[in-house]
Amino acid sequence: MLARHADPIVAIATASGRGAVGIIRLSGRDLRAFIRSLLGRDLRAREATYLPIPDAQGQPLDHGLALFFPGPHSFTGEDVLELQAHGGPVVLQLLMARCMQVATAAPTPDGVVLPGLRIAEAGEFTQRAFLNNKLDLAQAEAIADLIDASTEAAARSASQSLSGAFSKEVAVLRDALIHLRMLVEATLDFPEEEIDFLEKADAVGQLQRLQLTLQQVLQKASQGALLREGMTVVIAGQPNAGKSSLLNALAGAELAIVTPIAGTTRDKVQETIQIEGVPLHIVDTAGLRNSEDAVEQIGIARAWEAIERADAVLFLHDLTRRDAPEYIAADAEIAGAIGQKLPASVPVIHVWNKVDASDKGTPSEGLALSAKTGAGLDALRQSLLRAAGWQPAQAGTFIARQRHLQALRQVGEHLETAAQWLSSGAASLDLLAEELRLGQNALNSITGEFGADDLLGVIFSKFCIGK
Repeated sequence: MLARHADPIVAIATASGRGAVGIIRLSGRDLRAFIRSLLGRDLRAREATYLPIPDAQGQPLDHGLALFFPGPHSFTGEDVLELQAHGGPVVLQLLMARCMQVATAAPTPDGVVLPGLRIAEAGEFTQRAFLNNKLDLAQAEAIADLIDASTEAAARSASQSLSGAFSKEVAVLRDALIHLRMLVEATLDFPEEEIDFLEKADAVGQLQRLQLTLQQVLQKASQGALLREGMTVVIAGQPNAGKSSLLNALAGAELAIVTPIAGTTRDKVQETIQIEGVPLHIVDTAGLRNSEDAVEQIGIARAWEAIERADAVLFLHDLTRRDAPEYIAADAEIAGAIGQKLPASVPVIHVWNKVDASDKGTPSEGLALSAKTGAGLDALRQSLLRAAGWQPAQAGTFIARQRHLQALRQVGEHLETAAQWLSSGAASLDLLAEELRLGQNALNSITGEFGADDLLGVIFSKFCIGK
Protein backbone atom coordinates (compact mmCIF):
# COMPACT_ATOMS: atom_id res chain seq x y z
CA MET A 1 0.00 0.00 0.00
CA LEU A 2 2.79 2.43 0.95
CA ALA A 3 4.70 1.76 -2.29
CA ARG A 4 1.90 3.34 -4.33
CA HIS A 5 1.61 6.57 -2.40
CA ALA A 6 3.29 8.60 -5.18
CA ASP A 7 0.49 7.84 -7.67
CA PRO A 8 -2.15 10.52 -8.35
CA ILE A 9 -5.50 9.39 -6.93
CA VAL A 10 -9.16 10.29 -7.42
CA ALA A 11 -12.37 9.40 -5.59
CA ILE A 12 -15.91 10.53 -4.90
CA ALA A 13 -15.60 12.17 -1.48
CA THR A 14 -19.30 12.38 -0.60
CA ALA A 15 -21.64 9.64 0.56
CA SER A 16 -23.31 7.43 -2.01
CA GLY A 17 -26.83 8.27 -3.12
CA ARG A 18 -28.55 11.46 -4.22
CA GLY A 19 -27.74 14.84 -2.73
CA ALA A 20 -27.63 18.53 -3.48
CA VAL A 21 -23.84 18.55 -3.87
CA GLY A 22 -21.32 15.86 -4.70
CA ILE A 23 -17.55 16.20 -4.50
CA ILE A 24 -14.79 14.64 -6.59
CA ARG A 25 -11.40 14.84 -4.91
CA LEU A 26 -8.00 14.40 -6.59
CA SER A 27 -4.53 14.42 -5.04
CA GLY A 28 -1.11 14.15 -6.63
CA ARG A 29 2.15 15.90 -7.36
CA ASP A 30 1.78 18.88 -9.70
CA LEU A 31 -1.78 18.67 -11.03
CA ARG A 32 -1.62 21.99 -12.88
CA ALA A 33 -1.22 20.43 -16.34
CA PHE A 34 -4.02 18.01 -15.58
CA ILE A 35 -6.30 20.88 -14.48
CA ARG A 36 -5.65 22.77 -17.70
CA SER A 37 -6.51 19.71 -19.79
CA LEU A 38 -9.62 18.91 -17.74
CA LEU A 39 -11.08 22.41 -17.34
CA GLY A 40 -9.41 24.30 -20.18
CA ARG A 41 -7.96 26.90 -17.80
CA ASP A 42 -5.77 27.46 -14.77
CA LEU A 43 -7.21 27.91 -11.29
CA ARG A 44 -6.18 30.36 -8.61
CA ALA A 45 -4.99 28.77 -5.40
CA ARG A 46 -7.64 28.35 -2.69
CA GLU A 47 -10.28 30.28 -4.64
CA ALA A 48 -13.64 28.74 -5.63
CA THR A 49 -14.29 29.11 -9.36
CA TYR A 50 -17.72 28.52 -10.89
CA LEU A 51 -17.36 27.00 -14.37
CA PRO A 52 -18.60 24.31 -16.76
CA ILE A 53 -16.88 20.94 -16.50
CA PRO A 54 -16.62 19.81 -20.15
CA ASP A 55 -16.61 16.37 -21.73
CA ALA A 56 -14.17 15.28 -24.44
CA GLN A 57 -16.13 17.24 -27.09
CA GLY A 58 -16.18 20.40 -24.97
CA GLN A 59 -19.83 20.09 -24.00
CA PRO A 60 -20.65 20.66 -20.31
CA LEU A 61 -21.11 17.54 -18.21
CA ASP A 62 -22.18 19.81 -15.38
CA HIS A 63 -21.65 23.29 -13.95
CA GLY A 64 -20.06 23.55 -10.55
CA LEU A 65 -17.21 24.82 -8.40
CA ALA A 66 -13.54 23.94 -8.74
CA LEU A 67 -11.02 24.53 -5.94
CA PHE A 68 -7.26 24.07 -6.22
CA PHE A 69 -5.04 23.65 -3.17
CA PRO A 70 -1.35 23.58 -4.16
CA GLY A 71 0.91 21.42 -2.05
CA PRO A 72 2.28 21.46 0.54
CA HIS A 73 -0.51 23.74 1.82
CA SER A 74 -3.30 21.19 1.41
CA PHE A 75 -4.93 18.38 3.36
CA THR A 76 -2.69 15.70 1.84
CA GLY A 77 0.43 17.84 1.43
CA GLU A 78 0.20 17.33 -2.36
CA ASP A 79 -1.71 19.28 -4.98
CA VAL A 80 -5.42 18.75 -4.34
CA LEU A 81 -8.30 19.47 -6.75
CA GLU A 82 -11.92 19.37 -5.62
CA LEU A 83 -14.82 19.48 -8.04
CA GLN A 84 -18.18 20.32 -6.48
CA ALA A 85 -21.02 19.32 -8.77
CA HIS A 86 -24.64 18.28 -8.45
CA GLY A 87 -24.91 15.26 -6.21
CA GLY A 88 -26.50 12.70 -8.52
CA PRO A 89 -24.69 9.33 -8.75
CA VAL A 90 -24.70 9.37 -12.57
CA VAL A 91 -23.27 12.90 -12.74
CA LEU A 92 -20.45 12.02 -10.34
CA GLN A 93 -19.61 8.83 -12.20
CA LEU A 94 -19.47 10.77 -15.49
CA LEU A 95 -17.08 13.27 -13.91
CA MET A 96 -14.94 10.44 -12.52
CA ALA A 97 -14.81 8.83 -15.95
CA ARG A 98 -13.85 12.16 -17.52
CA CYS A 99 -10.98 12.59 -15.05
CA MET A 100 -9.69 9.10 -15.86
CA GLN A 101 -10.07 9.80 -19.60
CA VAL A 102 -8.02 13.00 -19.38
CA ALA A 103 -5.32 11.27 -17.35
CA THR A 104 -4.88 8.47 -19.91
CA ALA A 105 -5.01 10.74 -22.97
CA ALA A 106 -2.06 11.41 -25.24
CA PRO A 107 0.43 14.17 -24.33
CA THR A 108 -0.87 17.70 -24.76
CA PRO A 109 0.27 19.85 -27.72
CA ASP A 110 2.89 21.56 -25.56
CA GLY A 111 4.45 18.18 -24.78
CA VAL A 112 3.17 17.81 -21.21
CA VAL A 113 2.50 14.20 -20.27
CA LEU A 114 -0.42 14.11 -17.84
CA PRO A 115 -0.24 11.95 -14.72
CA GLY A 116 -2.05 8.62 -14.75
CA LEU A 117 -4.77 8.66 -12.13
CA ARG A 118 -6.02 5.64 -10.25
CA ILE A 119 -9.03 5.18 -7.97
CA ALA A 120 -8.09 5.90 -4.37
CA GLU A 121 -8.14 3.10 -1.83
CA ALA A 122 -10.06 3.44 1.43
CA GLY A 123 -8.52 6.11 3.63
CA GLU A 124 -5.76 6.92 1.18
CA PHE A 125 -6.21 10.70 1.24
CA THR A 126 -5.77 10.70 5.01
CA GLN A 127 -2.91 8.26 4.71
CA ARG A 128 -1.12 10.70 2.44
CA ALA A 129 -1.67 13.47 4.96
CA PHE A 130 0.05 11.21 7.51
CA LEU A 131 2.90 10.23 5.18
CA ASN A 132 3.48 13.88 4.29
CA ASN A 133 3.58 14.91 7.97
CA LYS A 134 0.34 16.88 7.89
CA LEU A 135 -1.10 14.67 10.64
CA ASP A 136 0.27 12.08 13.01
CA LEU A 137 -1.31 8.65 13.20
CA ALA A 138 -3.50 9.40 16.24
CA GLN A 139 -4.89 12.49 14.49
CA ALA A 140 -5.51 10.54 11.30
CA GLU A 141 -7.49 7.92 13.21
CA ALA A 142 -9.46 10.70 14.89
CA ILE A 143 -10.80 11.75 11.48
CA ALA A 144 -12.46 8.37 11.02
CA ASP A 145 -13.67 8.42 14.61
CA LEU A 146 -15.20 11.88 14.11
CA ILE A 147 -17.09 10.64 11.05
CA ASP A 148 -18.25 7.49 12.87
CA ALA A 149 -19.14 9.21 16.17
CA SER A 150 -22.50 8.01 17.44
CA THR A 151 -22.90 10.58 20.24
CA GLU A 152 -22.18 14.27 20.74
CA ALA A 153 -19.62 13.45 23.44
CA ALA A 154 -17.80 11.06 21.09
CA ALA A 155 -17.73 13.70 18.34
CA ARG A 156 -16.31 16.32 20.70
CA SER A 157 -13.67 13.91 21.98
CA ALA A 158 -12.70 12.94 18.43
CA SER A 159 -12.35 16.63 17.61
CA GLN A 160 -10.04 16.96 20.61
CA SER A 161 -7.83 14.19 19.24
CA LEU A 162 -7.91 15.66 15.74
CA SER A 163 -6.67 18.98 17.13
CA GLY A 164 -3.69 17.15 18.62
CA ALA A 165 -4.70 16.94 22.30
CA PHE A 166 -3.95 13.20 22.57
CA SER A 167 -0.72 13.56 20.59
CA LYS A 168 0.48 16.34 22.91
CA GLU A 169 -0.10 14.12 25.96
CA VAL A 170 1.90 11.34 24.30
CA ALA A 171 4.65 13.82 23.36
CA VAL A 172 5.00 14.93 27.00
CA LEU A 173 5.39 11.29 28.05
CA ARG A 174 7.86 10.61 25.27
CA ASP A 175 10.04 13.65 26.09
CA ALA A 176 10.20 12.69 29.76
CA LEU A 177 11.07 9.11 28.81
CA ILE A 178 13.78 10.26 26.40
CA HIS A 179 15.31 12.44 29.10
CA LEU A 180 15.41 9.51 31.51
CA ARG A 181 16.89 7.28 28.81
CA MET A 182 19.60 9.89 28.18
CA LEU A 183 20.59 9.88 31.85
CA VAL A 184 20.71 6.10 32.11
CA GLU A 185 22.59 5.50 28.88
CA ALA A 186 25.08 8.27 29.68
CA THR A 187 25.98 6.53 32.94
CA LEU A 188 26.87 3.32 31.10
CA ASP A 189 30.08 5.03 29.96
CA PHE A 190 31.09 5.79 33.56
CA PRO A 191 30.60 2.56 35.54
CA GLU A 192 32.41 3.85 38.64
CA GLU A 193 30.06 6.81 39.09
CA GLU A 194 26.78 5.65 37.57
CA ILE A 195 24.76 5.06 40.73
CA ASP A 196 25.79 8.35 42.33
CA PHE A 197 25.07 10.14 39.07
CA LEU A 198 21.54 8.69 38.83
CA GLU A 199 20.85 9.47 42.47
CA LYS A 200 21.89 13.09 42.00
CA ALA A 201 19.71 13.32 38.89
CA ASP A 202 16.76 11.88 40.89
CA ALA A 203 16.25 9.07 38.38
CA VAL A 204 13.91 7.29 40.79
CA GLY A 205 11.76 10.40 41.18
CA GLN A 206 11.72 11.00 37.42
CA LEU A 207 10.58 7.44 36.80
CA GLN A 208 7.85 7.68 39.44
CA ARG A 209 6.55 10.96 37.98
CA LEU A 210 6.60 9.38 34.54
CA GLN A 211 4.50 6.47 35.80
CA LEU A 212 2.01 8.85 37.44
CA THR A 213 1.65 10.88 34.24
CA LEU A 214 1.17 7.67 32.27
CA GLN A 215 -1.70 6.62 34.54
CA GLN A 216 -3.40 9.98 34.03
CA VAL A 217 -3.10 9.69 30.25
CA LEU A 218 -4.32 6.09 30.36
CA GLN A 219 -7.37 7.16 32.37
CA LYS A 220 -8.29 9.81 29.79
CA ALA A 221 -7.66 7.37 26.94
CA SER A 222 -9.87 4.76 28.61
CA GLN A 223 -12.65 7.34 28.81
CA GLY A 224 -12.17 8.14 25.13
CA ALA A 225 -12.21 4.49 24.13
CA LEU A 226 -15.47 4.06 26.03
CA LEU A 227 -17.01 6.98 24.13
CA ARG A 228 -15.88 5.50 20.84
CA GLU A 229 -16.77 1.86 21.35
CA GLY A 230 -19.33 1.89 24.13
CA MET A 231 -20.10 -1.10 26.32
CA THR A 232 -22.15 -4.23 25.66
CA VAL A 233 -24.65 -4.87 28.46
CA VAL A 234 -26.52 -8.18 28.48
CA ILE A 235 -29.80 -8.55 30.38
CA ALA A 236 -30.00 -12.09 31.76
CA GLY A 237 -32.30 -13.97 34.11
CA GLN A 238 -35.12 -16.46 34.35
CA PRO A 239 -38.21 -16.26 32.11
CA ASN A 240 -40.78 -13.60 33.01
CA ALA A 241 -38.35 -11.59 35.14
CA GLY A 242 -39.10 -8.58 32.92
CA LYS A 243 -35.98 -8.54 30.73
CA SER A 244 -37.80 -7.40 27.59
CA SER A 245 -39.74 -4.80 29.58
CA LEU A 246 -36.46 -3.46 30.95
CA LEU A 247 -34.98 -3.22 27.44
CA ASN A 248 -38.07 -1.31 26.29
CA ALA A 249 -37.90 0.99 29.31
CA LEU A 250 -34.20 1.79 28.80
CA ALA A 251 -34.66 2.33 25.06
CA GLY A 252 -37.87 4.31 25.43
CA ALA A 253 -39.53 2.25 22.69
CA GLU A 254 -41.44 -1.03 22.28
CA LEU A 255 -38.59 -3.04 20.76
CA ALA A 256 -39.20 -6.43 22.31
CA ILE A 257 -42.46 -8.37 22.58
CA VAL A 258 -43.75 -8.53 26.15
CA THR A 259 -46.33 -11.13 27.23
CA PRO A 260 -47.10 -13.03 30.46
CA ILE A 261 -46.14 -16.27 28.66
CA ALA A 262 -42.80 -17.63 29.81
CA GLY A 263 -40.26 -18.07 27.01
CA THR A 264 -41.65 -15.33 24.75
CA THR A 265 -38.15 -14.10 23.85
CA ARG A 266 -36.52 -16.69 21.59
CA ASP A 267 -33.59 -14.69 20.23
CA LYS A 268 -31.39 -11.72 21.10
CA VAL A 269 -32.82 -8.22 20.71
CA GLN A 270 -30.28 -5.40 20.77
CA GLU A 271 -30.57 -1.62 20.98
CA THR A 272 -27.95 1.08 21.51
CA ILE A 273 -28.81 3.81 24.00
CA GLN A 274 -26.89 6.81 25.32
CA ILE A 275 -26.26 7.66 28.94
CA GLU A 276 -24.37 10.94 29.38
CA GLY A 277 -22.95 10.52 25.90
CA VAL A 278 -21.70 6.97 26.48
CA PRO A 279 -23.13 4.44 23.99
CA LEU A 280 -24.43 1.31 25.69
CA HIS A 281 -25.37 -1.68 23.56
CA ILE A 282 -28.20 -3.32 25.52
CA VAL A 283 -28.95 -6.97 24.65
CA ASP A 284 -32.16 -8.69 25.72
CA THR A 285 -31.87 -12.48 25.83
CA ALA A 286 -34.04 -15.54 26.20
CA GLY A 287 -34.96 -16.58 29.73
CA LEU A 288 -32.48 -19.04 31.22
CA ARG A 289 -34.07 -22.34 32.23
CA ASN A 290 -34.19 -26.02 31.30
CA SER A 291 -36.52 -26.36 28.33
CA GLU A 292 -37.67 -29.18 26.05
CA ASP A 293 -38.61 -26.73 23.28
CA ALA A 294 -36.00 -27.01 20.50
CA VAL A 295 -36.43 -23.39 19.39
CA GLU A 296 -36.20 -22.07 22.94
CA GLN A 297 -33.07 -24.16 23.50
CA ILE A 298 -31.41 -22.35 20.60
CA GLY A 299 -32.40 -19.01 22.11
CA ILE A 300 -31.00 -20.00 25.50
CA ALA A 301 -27.72 -21.12 23.90
CA ARG A 302 -27.46 -17.73 22.19
CA ALA A 303 -28.17 -16.05 25.49
CA TRP A 304 -25.17 -17.77 27.07
CA GLU A 305 -23.02 -16.80 24.08
CA ALA A 306 -24.04 -13.17 24.55
CA ILE A 307 -23.25 -13.36 28.27
CA GLU A 308 -19.75 -14.67 27.55
CA ARG A 309 -19.07 -11.67 25.25
CA ALA A 310 -20.61 -9.07 27.58
CA ASP A 311 -18.78 -6.11 29.11
CA ALA A 312 -21.38 -6.12 31.91
CA VAL A 313 -24.34 -8.31 32.84
CA LEU A 314 -27.65 -7.17 34.32
CA PHE A 315 -28.86 -10.19 36.28
CA LEU A 316 -32.60 -9.50 36.53
CA HIS A 317 -34.59 -11.04 39.40
CA ASP A 318 -38.36 -11.12 39.90
CA LEU A 319 -39.13 -9.52 43.25
CA THR A 320 -42.64 -11.07 43.34
CA ARG A 321 -41.07 -14.55 43.40
CA ARG A 322 -38.32 -13.69 45.85
CA ASP A 323 -39.44 -16.18 48.52
CA ALA A 324 -40.27 -19.12 46.23
CA PRO A 325 -37.77 -21.94 46.96
CA GLU A 326 -37.66 -23.23 43.38
CA TYR A 327 -37.08 -19.69 42.08
CA ILE A 328 -34.28 -19.07 44.59
CA ALA A 329 -32.61 -22.35 43.62
CA ALA A 330 -32.81 -21.57 39.90
CA ASP A 331 -31.36 -18.06 40.45
CA ALA A 332 -28.47 -19.52 42.43
CA GLU A 333 -27.75 -22.03 39.66
CA ILE A 334 -27.75 -19.27 37.02
CA ALA A 335 -25.51 -17.04 39.16
CA GLY A 336 -23.01 -19.89 39.53
CA ALA A 337 -22.98 -20.53 35.78
CA ILE A 338 -22.47 -16.84 35.01
CA GLY A 339 -19.59 -16.70 37.48
CA GLN A 340 -17.91 -19.62 35.74
CA LYS A 341 -18.29 -18.16 32.25
CA LEU A 342 -17.17 -14.58 32.99
CA PRO A 343 -13.80 -13.24 34.10
CA ALA A 344 -13.76 -11.42 37.43
CA SER A 345 -13.26 -8.08 35.64
CA VAL A 346 -16.76 -8.22 34.07
CA PRO A 347 -19.29 -6.70 36.51
CA VAL A 348 -22.56 -8.49 37.26
CA ILE A 349 -25.23 -6.06 38.47
CA HIS A 350 -28.12 -7.68 40.36
CA VAL A 351 -31.43 -5.95 39.64
CA TRP A 352 -34.77 -6.71 41.34
CA ASN A 353 -37.71 -5.91 39.05
CA LYS A 354 -41.44 -5.41 39.73
CA VAL A 355 -41.25 -3.33 42.90
CA ASP A 356 -44.62 -1.89 41.86
CA ALA A 357 -46.24 -5.32 42.14
CA SER A 358 -44.50 -6.63 45.27
CA ASP A 359 -45.13 -6.18 48.99
CA LYS A 360 -42.03 -8.12 50.03
CA GLY A 361 -39.89 -5.03 50.63
CA THR A 362 -36.78 -3.81 48.89
CA PRO A 363 -33.81 -6.21 49.10
CA SER A 364 -30.61 -4.92 50.67
CA GLU A 365 -28.47 -6.31 47.86
CA GLY A 366 -28.60 -5.04 44.28
CA LEU A 367 -30.92 -2.44 42.75
CA ALA A 368 -34.70 -2.37 42.89
CA LEU A 369 -36.80 -0.95 40.08
CA SER A 370 -39.96 -1.22 38.06
CA ALA A 371 -39.55 -1.60 34.32
CA LYS A 372 -43.29 -0.93 34.05
CA THR A 373 -43.42 2.42 35.88
CA GLY A 374 -39.80 3.52 35.40
CA ALA A 375 -39.10 3.78 39.12
CA GLY A 376 -35.41 3.14 39.82
CA LEU A 377 -34.24 3.43 36.19
CA ASP A 378 -32.08 6.48 36.89
CA ALA A 379 -30.21 4.60 39.60
CA LEU A 380 -29.67 1.73 37.16
CA ARG A 381 -28.29 4.11 34.52
CA GLN A 382 -25.79 5.55 36.99
CA SER A 383 -24.80 2.04 38.08
CA LEU A 384 -24.10 1.14 34.45
CA LEU A 385 -21.87 4.19 34.04
CA ARG A 386 -19.94 3.25 37.17
CA ALA A 387 -19.55 -0.31 35.89
CA ALA A 388 -18.13 1.11 32.67
CA GLY A 389 -15.63 3.21 34.60
CA TRP A 390 -17.09 6.47 33.33
CA GLN A 391 -16.24 9.69 35.15
CA PRO A 392 -18.54 12.51 33.96
CA ALA A 393 -16.33 15.25 35.40
CA GLN A 394 -13.30 14.14 33.34
CA ALA A 395 -12.01 17.22 31.49
CA GLY A 396 -10.29 17.22 28.12
CA THR A 397 -11.27 13.68 27.19
CA PHE A 398 -9.92 12.67 23.80
CA ILE A 399 -11.01 9.79 21.62
CA ALA A 400 -8.87 6.66 21.79
CA ARG A 401 -8.83 3.16 20.39
CA GLN A 402 -8.04 -0.22 21.88
CA ARG A 403 -4.63 -0.23 20.21
CA HIS A 404 -3.83 3.04 22.00
CA LEU A 405 -4.82 1.53 25.34
CA GLN A 406 -2.78 -1.56 24.61
CA ALA A 407 0.28 0.56 23.77
CA LEU A 408 -0.08 2.65 26.93
CA ARG A 409 -0.41 -0.50 29.05
CA GLN A 410 2.73 -1.87 27.41
CA VAL A 411 4.55 1.33 28.36
CA GLY A 412 3.35 0.85 31.93
CA GLU A 413 4.67 -2.71 32.01
CA HIS A 414 8.07 -1.61 30.70
CA LEU A 415 8.27 1.22 33.24
CA GLU A 416 7.34 -1.17 36.05
CA THR A 417 10.13 -3.53 35.01
CA ALA A 418 12.48 -0.56 34.63
CA ALA A 419 11.75 0.48 38.21
CA GLN A 420 12.70 -3.00 39.40
CA TRP A 421 16.01 -2.89 37.52
CA LEU A 422 16.73 0.62 38.80
CA SER A 423 16.37 -0.56 42.38
CA SER A 424 18.69 -3.52 41.70
CA GLY A 425 21.82 -1.40 41.37
CA ALA A 426 24.59 -0.86 38.84
CA ALA A 427 24.64 -4.40 37.46
CA SER A 428 21.17 -3.99 35.95
CA LEU A 429 21.54 -0.61 34.23
CA ASP A 430 21.84 -2.11 30.75
CA LEU A 431 18.53 -3.93 31.32
CA LEU A 432 17.00 -0.70 32.65
CA ALA A 433 18.06 1.12 29.48
CA GLU A 434 16.50 -1.59 27.33
CA GLU A 435 13.15 -1.42 29.14
CA LEU A 436 13.06 2.35 28.69
CA ARG A 437 13.82 1.93 24.99
CA LEU A 438 10.98 -0.57 24.58
CA GLY A 439 8.64 1.80 26.43
CA GLN A 440 9.50 4.61 24.03
CA ASN A 441 8.85 2.34 21.04
CA ALA A 442 5.40 1.53 22.41
CA LEU A 443 4.65 5.26 22.79
CA ASN A 444 5.89 6.00 19.28
CA SER A 445 3.51 3.43 17.82
CA ILE A 446 0.56 5.58 18.95
CA THR A 447 1.48 8.59 16.83
CA GLY A 448 3.12 6.60 14.04
CA GLU A 449 6.71 7.68 14.58
CA PHE A 450 7.43 4.00 14.80
CA GLY A 451 5.10 1.49 13.24
CA ALA A 452 5.02 -1.41 10.82
CA ASP A 453 3.67 -0.97 7.31
CA ASP A 454 1.07 -3.70 7.86
CA LEU A 455 -0.29 -1.80 10.89
CA LEU A 456 -0.75 1.32 8.75
CA GLY A 457 -2.48 -0.72 6.07
CA VAL A 458 -4.98 -2.15 8.55
CA ILE A 459 -5.74 1.26 10.08
CA PHE A 460 -6.36 3.15 6.85
CA SER A 461 -8.27 0.33 5.15
CA LYS A 462 -11.11 0.92 7.62
CA PHE A 463 -11.63 4.52 6.42
CA CYS A 464 -14.28 5.43 3.90
CA ILE A 465 -13.41 5.96 0.22
CA GLY A 466 -12.53 9.59 -0.50
CA LYS A 467 -11.14 10.08 3.03
